[in-house]
Amino acid sequence: MLEFIEKLLVLQDRDRKILRARGELASFGPEREALASRANSTQAVLDAAKLKIKQIESERKRLELEVEAKKLQIEKYSLQQFQTKKNDEYRALAHEIETCKEAIVQLEDQQLELMEQGEREQTIVNTSAQTAADMKKLVDRKLAELADREANLKQQLAEFESNYEQLSEGIDETVLTRYQRLRRNRGEKTVVGIEHSVCGGCHMKLPTQIVVSCQGQQELITCPNCGRILYYARHMDLAVTE
Repeated sequence: MLEFIEKLLVLQDRDRKILRARGELASFGPEREALASRANSTQAVLDAAKLKIKQIESERKRLELEVEAKKLQIEKYSLQQFQTKKNDEYRALAHEIETCKEAIVQLEDQQLELMEQGEREQTIVNTSAQTAADMKKLVDRKLAELADREANLKQQLAEFESNYEQLSEGIDETVLTRYQRLRRNRGEKTVVGIEHSVCGGCHMKLPTQIVVSCQGQQELITCPNCGRILYYARHMDLAVTE
């Protein structure tokens, strides 16, 4: 194998590791956001349940005040009954008292319903609180693992990049420029082998002359279809017959 091809393969392997490390590092931000979203979602359910409890309690207190107000009215009407000497006024006041008593019964029924509703909501609050606590523990653990992965990956990336220029030393500038341009356009697979007269990059059938020239290992050979740099190794099956 040509020496510059060997160097390009080493450089390509390093580029792959750098590319994948950077890609994984770039994914950490969205991953953190997704974890935060999961935690926020369970917390939102808990907050909504707590708010419902407060609303129920507020409504129950309002009904209590209405009951007390009705009782005060009954006392007022009863006193007026005691003071009046007119039958019509007495009957009218009796009717008002009865109306207040009926209203009190309805208000107390509503209070009972709210108490039952509050008990149901409290069960939801308890369940939601446990779910939110469990989710927080899970998210905190995942974030800690993510931080460790990120630190390790940054260290690996620094190591990958530290001697990158040394790996490209000795490669002809023209060849290196072509490789870098292909890497930008073709991604990880820039220098590829030949298997059964097929390009390892685009998987297109190669002309016999290209295969033979590559096997001869005298010069830089590129795929006429995709432009990738081709190489030959003895373990490859290079059937050149058409």
